[in-house]
Amino acid sequence: MARHPSPASSRSPVYQKASLRVPLGGQARLGVKVQVTSGGLLAIGGLVSSILLSTAVLVGVATRHLPKRDR
Repeated sequence: MARHPSPASSRSPVYQKASLRVPLGGQARLGVKVQVTSGGLLAIGGLVSSILLSTAVLVGVATRHLPKRDR
């Protein structure tokens, strides 16, 4: 029995593309090109959100006021 690939698995990935060019003065330029799949965007979003959440926790712990101990 021949197996036919499902439509979802036979498609090639769809890439999101972005490029940025920034002049840095007289002769210098900075250019960046990025190509990411939808799964990559989801992974990047997860990483950024976990970094922001952990930073918020660290700031909260570092700035809390502890009760003064009597000796």
